[in-house]
Amino acid sequence: MNKKTEAFQRLLNVMDDLREKCPWDRKQTNASLRILTIEEVYELADAILDDSSDDIREEIGDIMLHMVFYAKIAEEQNEWDIADALNQLCDKLIQRHPHIYGDLKVEDEQEVKKNWEQLKLDSGKKSILQGVPNSLPALVKAYRMQDKTAQVGFEWDDISDVWNKVQEEMTELREAIASGNQAEIEMEYGDLLFALVNYGRYLKVDPETALEKVNRKFKTRFEYIENHAPQPLRDMNLMEMDALWNEAKLLEK
Repeated sequence: MNKKTEAFQRLLNVMDDLREKCPWDRKQTNASLRILTIEEVYELADAILDDSSDDIREEIGDIMLHMVFYAKIAEEQNEWDIADALNQLCDKLIQRHPHIYGDLKVEDEQEVKKNWEQLKLDSGKKSILQGVPNSLPALVKAYRMQDKTAQVGFEWDDISDVWNKVQEEMTELREAIASGNQAEIEMEYGDLLFALVNYGRYLKVDPETALEKVNRKFKTRFEYIENHAPQPLRDMNLMEMDALWNEAKLLEK
């Protein structure tokens, strides 16, 4: 066995030991692990944004543990094992990459994505949106739905049309605000966010990543205000706090 195979087998052996000997690990089910797995994925997302190779390595290991854990539970129930999951994955990847494992010719990444979605439909998917999880965060889900439907041509050819749509939704939101109808305001606000997500896609900007970077920037600047305020924030006015905010901005440069 090579180094990678040995390491994976070692993880499988450790998982066997944990399920046999550790009271906590014996107690876990798919349902009990679900939230913990989501947490681990977000920790990986943080490590990626931090551009920390060491943290990415650690979080990849934690996620691998969870994947092996689910497979071990299925094996104990005589349903399937990790080999079944990995072979199914390999079969799917080979089937959906005919430009690598077949005779299909593609020009670029976009053609690969279009072929991928068509192959999913050919394999029994009823909708191109079927693969978008319902539990995805709304911002990510909007981006994924727009990206997937674009693979079948459901998008504007010109980015100026996308911006016009943003402006149209902004106007409709203003009209809803003037009407005072809260349900309408909420809907139009959602339409504006959806249009902005789509505009970001045309700009090749991931909206979730962009917003998270702004969240982090806001947090850093506001914590600077808290740490350098000469008095409790509740006793300061906006102008005084804004001066500290601008100090924080200068320090970033």
